[in-house]
Amino acid sequence: MNYNQNHKIAQITAETLIIGVDIAKFNHVARAQDFRGMDLGKSITFENTQSGFDGLIGWIKQLQVDNQMNKVFVGMEPTGHYWLNLAHYLKELNIKCVVVNPLHTKKSKELDDNSPTKNDVKDAKVIAQLVKDGRYAEPSIPEGVYAELRGAMKVRELLSTDLRSVQGKIHNWLDRYFPEFFTAFKDWEGKAALRTLKLNLLPHELLKLSDGEILKHLKKGAQRGVGLSRVRRLKEAACCSVGIKQGNNMAKLELKTLLAQYDLLKEKFEELDAHLDELLKQVPGVHNMVAITGIGKDTVAAFLAEVGDLRNYSHPKQIIKLAGLNLRENTSGLHKGRTTITKRGRKKLRALLFRVVMPLVAKNQAFKDLHEYYTTRPDNPLKKMPSLIAICNKLIRILFTVGTKQCEFSEEKMLSDIPHFNNLQEAA
Repeated sequence: MNYNQNHKIAQITAETLIIGVDIAKFNHVARAQDFRGMDLGKSITFENTQSGFDGLIGWIKQLQVDNQMNKVFVGMEPTGHYWLNLAHYLKELNIKCVVVNPLHTKKSKELDDNSPTKNDVKDAKVIAQLVKDGRYAEPSIPEGVYAELRGAMKVRELLSTDLRSVQGKIHNWLDRYFPEFFTAFKDWEGKAALRTLKLNLLPHELLKLSDGEILKHLKKGAQRGVGLSRVRRLKEAACCSVGIKQGNNMAKLELKTLLAQYDLLKEKFEELDAHLDELLKQVPGVHNMVAITGIGKDTVAAFLAEVGDLRNYSHPKQIIKLAGLNLRENTSGLHKGRTTITKRGRKKLRALLFRVVMPLVAKNQAFKDLHEYYTTRPDNPLKKMPSLIAICNKLIRILFTVGTKQCEFSEEKMLSDIPHFNNLQEAA
């Protein structure tokens, strides 16, 4: 048992009412226990509605009066998104809401009756017992600007998915109706290429326009890199195109629809970026984080959306654990297995950190030197992936320190705890 769990258990006293809630989509089940694990009253079933939540609160208050308890702990599994409504409702009422790991619930449900039986009432009791034993976590429910940031990044994820889909469909259209298009343009998303596509003409129809008409149309959207030579290459490609020539009307309607979707998504991205800029201005320390070479505002926004207010954490190790980047040992007696990361935290946060670290070790000299040191040091050199994991943890510590203390990032200070670089600085 570690200190953190001792601290959790210490919060459960004789005056604490423990409520275990089994979450579902429409109807939740709750059971109550005291600090010794004794059941208090019967279980109740309540709906995922305002009246259902009010009924739960009334039941809890009555139990408090009957058993002379002044503290309440409500535990639940973070099942999908169904638990969020109740969690926010309890937080608004200043009622302690904690979560238990579904894996813990599954593995401990046979302790009492030695039976793998599963039902909502039994699960609610198991959840309450886990809370009693201090096997819970306090969820980081974002508020204010951090809730807005999490919502914004959710919108960005949806827009990115839709944009990739539309981009693929436009590329598919070109492969079918004008595969030679890329002999004139390297990228169909360039200004001149998009203006050409917005003519909404198939290759054989494009040949009917004069060079001057096409050039005039392109000049309205792109001033650089557009001339008669580009127009002639385009018409040469159209002249010998093997694109499909059947279903012309619907082919043009398909392209027009896809381009309209593309323009709308790009417009929404610009609108979202403007909102993100305003939100990030409200968070202290952001400008210090963005000043780090290789760290952009999108990275900082995504990091804060997953982590929330950095002031809620007393140590960066808590964020490392949240990301599932803390180490897991596998030893028994003389056997010593591989040490790996737990991967028990927020998957999106972990993926974000890896996406950021890859270009960091390529573009930021300090992180590049750190990666080289980890992989080439004489004692216990790391392979590439463990080195990147170590740098992910280092990045979390840096962002935590820079964000909470609102100080500038110092490459020299980051490398100062490495003997190799200390020796180089002393020699200089």
